[in-house]
Amino acid sequence: MPASDAAIDCSDLVIDRIGHGGVTRAVDGVTFTVRAGELMCVGGATGAGKSTLVSALAGYGDASLKVAGGRARVCGVDVRRPGRRRRMLTALSGYIPQSAGANLPPRLTVGEVISEPITSREKRVNSKALAIRVASLLDELHLPLGAAAKFPYELSAGMRQRVAIARAFMLEPHVLIADEPLANLDLEVRPVVFDAITRRRNEQSMAALLVTNDAAFIRELDAEALILRSGHVVARGIGKDLLWSPNSEADAAR
Repeated sequence: MPASDAAIDCSDLVIDRIGHGGVTRAVDGVTFTVRAGELMCVGGATGAGKSTLVSALAGYGDASLKVAGGRARVCGVDVRRPGRRRRMLTALSGYIPQSAGANLPPRLTVGEVISEPITSREKRVNSKALAIRVASLLDELHLPLGAAAKFPYELSAGMRQRVAIARAFMLEPHVLIADEPLANLDLEVRPVVFDAITRRRNEQSMAALLVTNDAAFIRELDAEALILRSGHVVARGIGKDLLWSPNSEADAAR
């Protein structure tokens, strides 16, 4: 697949954050490509620019973020100037923001939360088909079917996180963009999420970009890792075979 048809194609991407103190460069010169069915993990310390990068690529960057340079296309949509295609971008990319489980809409039931990607786009929906789809996602993520009628506050933190993941899968996205998807998940349910992602990669060629510093999870996924520091890519590679930019590895050891 040519780079122009890649699920995510970034070239020298620059993202600024605009605040009361002025403009801060959050992402500076990031280049990478994720093709259909591929997976990349993004790691780095707090403040490295990971969340800024993935929220902008998913089309959910807030007004304080500005793509100031370079190029980024997700599912063929120009992230820098999405215009009316932003709606298509958010439909083709399943997004799990940071602390997604903790920030579910409190006044919606779990079933309504998971269904929202469809109900917010369609005026008329087949209620029976929608309920079956919700039940299927709950079952896949090892959540009780009765959870559909509950409110988020009635569930544990780990269950709420899996609800957020189910919501991101609702539209069968071409690419999953997830910020710390393993947050609050017990070790015994992490393989459930791993299997859900892997199944979609194998059966639907879904690409995935995941923010995580969990080295074991990255190894289990056999994923390429992109390490950020102060908005710059300082290392990339698979497993322990990270290629560091000059001086970066020495700095990291200090």
